[in-house]
Amino acid sequence: MPRRTASRFKPRHAAFAMTAVATVCALPCAAQAQTSVTLYGTIDTALVYANNVGGKHQVEMNSSNVLGNRWGLRGSEDLGGGLRAIFDLENGYSSSSGGFQQGGDEFGRQAYVGLASAQAGTLTMGRQYDGAVDFIGPLIAGTQWATYLGGHPGDLDNTNNDYRSNNSVKYTSPTWSGFRVSGLYSFGGVAGEFSRNSIWSLGAGYVRGPFTLGAAFVHVKDPNFSYFGNNATSSTTGSNMAASRVYSGYASAGDEQIAAVGGSWQIGAWTLGAVYTNTQFRDLGAHASLNPVGYEGAAKFHNAELNARYYVTPSVLLGAAWDYTHGYGVNSVTYQQGDLGATWFLSKRSSLYLVGLYQHASGTDSTGHAAVANINGLSASSTANQVAVLAGITHRF
Repeated sequence: MPRRTASRFKPRHAAFAMTAVATVCALPCAAQAQTSVTLYGTIDTALVYANNVGGKHQVEMNSSNVLGNRWGLRGSEDLGGGLRAIFDLENGYSSSSGGFQQGGDEFGRQAYVGLASAQAGTLTMGRQYDGAVDFIGPLIAGTQWATYLGGHPGDLDNTNNDYRSNNSVKYTSPTWSGFRVSGLYSFGGVAGEFSRNSIWSLGAGYVRGPFTLGAAFVHVKDPNFSYFGNNATSSTTGSNMAASRVYSGYASAGDEQIAAVGGSWQIGAWTLGAVYTNTQFRDLGAHASLNPVGYEGAAKFHNAELNARYYVTPSVLLGAAWDYTHGYGVNSVTYQQGDLGATWFLSKRSSLYLVGLYQHASGTDSTGHAAVANINGLSASSTANQVAVLAGITHRF
């Protein structure tokens, strides 16, 4: 009898178990078919020689030169009807020390979630890039081949992507006949003061055949705290703008605005580019405790860059750029910088690079003293001139 009972009920139990497993498996399997998550990243490390850093020559290992070091998770889920849920979590790290960049934030480069539609565009919320980064950044030599050190002095116009916008909502349109626009608003989060620490930007781009054009406008309230102080370790009372003498004296500004236009033209193996930006630190003295020099009014900067790239072969790229920055308003200062570089593409993912840079400064800088050279990413020289050479390797994964 026991044997007959086992014989009668075992098949039914087995069938039930198989059905239950199949039912449970069906949900994640279906979700997996509609969802994708990609792990991606870059690693970039170089040896850097500078002839004058605070009066002495310096040799160091540096990371995030041609490409900012990152690893990230990017995901997309098909919601039907052409609509997708998307997200991106992107960490910035130092390959020379292993530590976090962007002030120690875990996902300091980007962190956002949103919805995307091929017909209606993309709406995202989180820590994101503004219009200057999206539409002008790709046109400067510093993001192409001249490395981070080839960015505009102090990256004062954010075309080299130093500053992110926290708590932001961003819309990016679909591409219509090569034309695309975007808008961003970052909430300041100060109770009772809606505009304080807020950021908004507009951007537009056009790509047609060999021509690429871009334009952007960025407006920042209380830039020392909202733009330059956008990391968890940033000061809520002191200066967050001490990294460069180009602008360190303007931490008391009540607002900052950036207007930028640029373009490039590909002619065979050549690509020629030009970028103009105007950056203004306005309402100086709005934060009196950050104004030791006693500035009033505005500090303004014209910046003009010309750059060129030439592919000697499909695997060898040569580049040259010249950048002119003139500050006016409360001070008069000029920075002129020339960059030369070469890149050897070992594969689609790996490349070697060699870049040399020279900067000359004149006039009076933001500190109220005689201007000294201050190549982006380096500490200031003790003289009006500074030279840097770096050789490194980049790998994408």
